[in-house]
Amino acid sequence: MKLSLRLAFLLFLWILSACNLRGAPAAPPTLVMVTVDPNASPTSTPFQPASGILAPAEAATLIPSFTPLPPTNTPLPTLAYTATALPSPTSAPSSARTQYTLYALLDYAGHQLGADETIRYTNQTGITLGELVLAVEPNLRGGFVLENIMLDGTALTYDLSGQRLTVYLPQGLAPGAQVTLTMRFRIDIPAKIKEHPYGYDIDQINLTDWHPFIVPYRDGWILHEPGALGEHLVYEAADFEVNLKTTTSDVVLAASGLADPEPNGEWTRYRLSGARTFAISASDQLLVYDATAGAAQIRSYYFPGYETQGAAILNAAVRAVGIYEAKFGAYPYASLSVVQADLNDGQEYDGLVFLATKFYNQYEGSARSNLVAIGVHEIAHQWWFGLVGSDQAMEPWLDESLAVYSEAIFYKYIYPNSLDWWWNFRVNYFGPSGYVDTTIYEHPTFRSYVNAAYLNGANFLEALNYRMGDDAFYAFLQDYASRYGGSRATTYDFFAVARQHTTADISDLIAAYFRGSY
Repeated sequence: MKLSLRLAFLLFLWILSACNLRGAPAAPPTLVMVTVDPNASPTSTPFQPASGILAPAEAATLIPSFTPLPPTNTPLPTLAYTATALPSPTSAPSSARTQYTLYALLDYAGHQLGADETIRYTNQTGITLGELVLAVEPNLRGGFVLENIMLDGTALTYDLSGQRLTVYLPQGLAPGAQVTLTMRFRIDIPAKIKEHPYGYDIDQINLTDWHPFIVPYRDGWILHEPGALGEHLVYEAADFEVNLKTTTSDVVLAASGLADPEPNGEWTRYRLSGARTFAISASDQLLVYDATAGAAQIRSYYFPGYETQGAAILNAAVRAVGIYEAKFGAYPYASLSVVQADLNDGQEYDGLVFLATKFYNQYEGSARSNLVAIGVHEIAHQWWFGLVGSDQAMEPWLDESLAVYSEAIFYKYIYPNSLDWWWNFRVNYFGPSGYVDTTIYEHPTFRSYVNAAYLNGANFLEALNYRMGDDAFYAFLQDYASRYGGSRATTYDFFAVARQHTTADISDLIAAYFRGSY
């Protein structure tokens, strides 16, 4: 049987790398097939400019008035709460996962949010804890006010510096013991920048990593400093109950959680189990299409004038969830929301992803588009980020390269005539090189970072897939997702599971693409 040109090329690289094993360590391969455009986008999800999109080959604004923000030295307005007492979870935890219960009131026009939060935390660290460390990402942008934090009605001592909130416990929390914290906070929501969904703009408010959450502990609290390139946060899987209310009735809420949110008096209740984050998008402009994929409710939120694009990404999302369930395992949540936003890129959260309006503008009716390719990339993160967690700062390849390669899987099975186009458009165009097991802190540019962690990672996964064969490779991915679903995996875990599904020697591939020994 004849090999495709691409597989023959990869085989040639493997032979070269294997020949180097007896001498000096093999340098990472440089898969240069075309000249890199110096004007190509430097954003975190690698994509080409609109001019690089090929012609279709396969079928498959009102301005609201806002209340100006108060000066920075003006106190936040008092938001009237229906539930004045700090709430507790409505039922006992079903597991040792941390339980977050929030009542959040959003003043959409005034860009303000007030919230009561209850956190029920079980100490699974194996040591006695004298403090808890929480990430407070809104404090990095300003406008975050923590009014109080309490334990059994008694105010606790804490220190809030940057993103780090350290809460000092009055007595040690023994292994296996549980503690319930309550707090009230307010946010003066900042103007959104195109590099990140969080904040407000002319037609939308996005709340991402918006509430304090307890970070993982492993030989110390894991809260990395923000970097210039990728995501820095590490999350434990947790259970969320989020009750939302807005001060105006014409705001559409897109949120993670149930297929259909529940009424809870004046609030709307969302539940999300075994997730890393709970994200919200609010708008008085968004429209919605919906469909189902298996047991999941799929929604496409789009702005007026983008009906065709909104339907196209809904179609792609349904197909993506279907093929990913077949190859990776069941979709982990009850719903998936794909939300249009004014961004440079796409961004994933549990049960909700954002896609840049420019992808909608570029769409010309074909699956050969950034809208579809990056859309299914972010959807793949529901497995490779949401279900299987990892350290996004120190081992970003574990979610990013798998999400990129999941795009290839989508095109291979859904639009097979576009698979070669996808490899050239999304990977080969950039001539990716560099060790896959890089961190977010060591590259001078986004391009060098994504070329290594994202794109060369996809090259490695293609080589691994070919070496193992499809049956063993997908059995490995399903086993990997099953074993580490709801927890966090490392590079060592990845290769330990891979080796259990193949008798093939993969040491030469690891030596060629990775600097570490795994």
